Amino acid sequence: MILEVIAAPYFATNCWIFAPSKNSECFIVDPGMAVPNLLPAITERLHAHNLKPIATLVTHGHLDHTFSVTPLCKGYDIPAYVHKTDSKLIADPFKILIPGGPIDSLLKDFGTLEFTNPDELIAFEDKFKINIAGFDIVAHHAPGHTAGSATFVVNDEFLIAGDVLFAGAIGRTDLPSGSSADMKVSLRNKILPLADELIVLPGHGPQTTIGRERKNNPYLQEDFLNSPSVKGE
Repeated sequence: MILEVIAAPYFATNCWIFAPSKNSECFIVDPGMAVPNLLPAITERLHAHNLKPIATLVTHGHLDHTFSVTPLCKGYDIPAYVHKTDSKLIADPFKILIPGGPIDSLLKDFGTLEFTNPDELIAFEDKFKINIAGFDIVAHHAPGHTAGSATFVVNDEFLIAGDVLFAGAIGRTDLPSGSSADMKVSLRNKILPLADELIVLPGHGPQTTIGRERKNNPYLQEDFLNSPSVKGE
């Protein structure tokens, strides 16, 4: 198996590449922000292993995870999969950008940008199942970071966690469409039931495991999960 990661130049978003072997099909997760986009870096990595992408998965609609989705999909004529609640954000990421925030400021530096959907955008719902490039994938709706955040369990071996779960932390819930209360429900119902051996591939930062996070992550402990949720937290 081939598992590659490209950290995007902006916000160090992890773009994951899954393939069963060299000279095979593959899928790509969360192609993020670069100038002009992340496609050249992805193409270089694909050529190194002679891989053919057949789909991209999107964990949520924040622009640091979706910036290069349409260029990637159009470049390789592949579909993008995203939870239905965040599907509108591919073509209109400004819906949940903070005016004057770091990404909004960057876009002004980049110049006027227009975003469009890929030719094939597939909006899934909770517990959506699919096989891509020989990998069995189950998508789980896990709102909290955004209303349409999702995680993907791959072959019962990996958890593509997006910004739901990091090593020692979780994603912010104070951004537009985020919810501390929803995040706590997602952590309790979608993360804690997973097997300790599952390898966690977060949207930012290093890999970890469910077992390690269950033991050490303060946001997976009962005192946090049972604490009152404050709007904007």
